[in-house]
Amino acid sequence: MGNYRFILSGGGTGGHIYPAIAIANELKRRFNDAEFLFVGAKDKMEMEKVPQAGYKIEGLWISGLQRKLTLKNLMFPIKLMSSLFRARNIVKKFKPDIAIGTGGFASGPLLKMATSSGVPCVLQEQNSYAGITNKLLANKAKKICVAYDGMEQFFPEEKVIKTGNPVRADLVNIQVDKKEALDYFGLHSDKSVVLVLGGSLGARRINQLIEKELNFFKELEVQLVWQCGKLYYEDYKKYDSETVKVKSFLNKMDYAYSASDIIISRAGAGSVSELCLAGKPTLFIPSPNVAEDHQTKNAEALVKEDAALMLKENNLETEFKTLYKELMNSKERQNILAKNIKKMALPKATEHIVDEIEKILK
Repeated sequence: MGNYRFILSGGGTGGHIYPAIAIANELKRRFNDAEFLFVGAKDKMEMEKVPQAGYKIEGLWISGLQRKLTLKNLMFPIKLMSSLFRARNIVKKFKPDIAIGTGGFASGPLLKMATSSGVPCVLQEQNSYAGITNKLLANKAKKICVAYDGMEQFFPEEKVIKTGNPVRADLVNIQVDKKEALDYFGLHSDKSVVLVLGGSLGARRINQLIEKELNFFKELEVQLVWQCGKLYYEDYKKYDSETVKVKSFLNKMDYAYSASDIIISRAGAGSVSELCLAGKPTLFIPSPNVAEDHQTKNAEALVKEDAALMLKENNLETEFKTLYKELMNSKERQNILAKNIKKMALPKATEHIVDEIEKILK
């Protein structure tokens, strides 16, 4: 046993890639002789991140549909046909025992071709509002692992299993103490710390807000760890100082979470799952520019449990300062939010997903 062949696909954003890598790592731990192949979209970040994690990847010529009529949309049928043809050849050549999809453009053609070749397939849906790729693939999947309640509205009920979202191993049990984390960033222990997260590429609107409110934070004697994203680092690095630490990317997320008192973040599925484990009072500013507005729905699922606060982008100018001050000045409110968000954590998500994969293999 153990000479299994696993094919995995998910990409476009870190939210689809990191779960796929976490699942592969756990499968490798259990089946050390297994073979792995990832399939991604040719020009997306998985082509860099997956090899960095030590896995082989093949690229498909695929991209999503744009919301308005563009040349890219006119190319979509050609790209889709090309990707289906290539995916069929990849499946035929690799002969996987099981296919695992974590969402994103490339997983559509791959899992469609895997299931039509008789390969069992498992889907992992990170968001509280299912993505279009997973909805299209649901009928052929053996199991669909989800992170939120109520996902039967999108998928056949008998296939749905709530496991949570896989997160990076160093975040499942954060061991870094606060003093060590503050020293790492060069911050003072007598002032509070706000951690600002815009996702791996950064969030333009959040960056604009932080830039505009730097004096407001200074007046309140608040220190910032500001992850502005690699697309925006050149614009904002000039603000790096003793009390404002501007980073394009945070390599040590466990240190960042340990150092922080309050977190301001986008509401991508991976971020939400990590923040539940971190257990800190969080203000979500969801991106309105994502498919089916799923970030807002992810944040709302926590707000409903009094586990986080949410502010929409179009209310930032009028409501941010008041909301932030109220939270900062109420230790009781901070404690309630921290306790409730921690309750929503599912730290064994990766293991539970791999348990389901094992059952299918047997």
